[in-house]
Amino acid sequence: MKAEYDFSKAKRGAVVPQAGKTRITIYLDDSVIEEFRSRAESAGKGYQTLINDALKEYLAKDSEPLEEILRKIIREEMGRAA
Repeated sequence: MKAEYDFSKAKRGAVVPQAGKTRITIYLDDSVIEEFRSRAESAGKGYQTLINDALKEYLAKDSEPLEEILRKIIREEMGRAA
């Protein structure tokens, strides 16, 4: 081990940058984090990966055409009424 190290050309940031991903800070309820951690442990994945997957799934559903959403709701309600 050296007595001194030169950090004059060092850069801040992740040691290994991930392409296509951005580090952010976000505040979530403790109960939400605990639920994702619990699910991640049983799924064998990281909890942040599960949160990312859940957000992707939500965005995919949100982009569904309004007509399809309405048809799905009407089918569900008709099934309950029968």
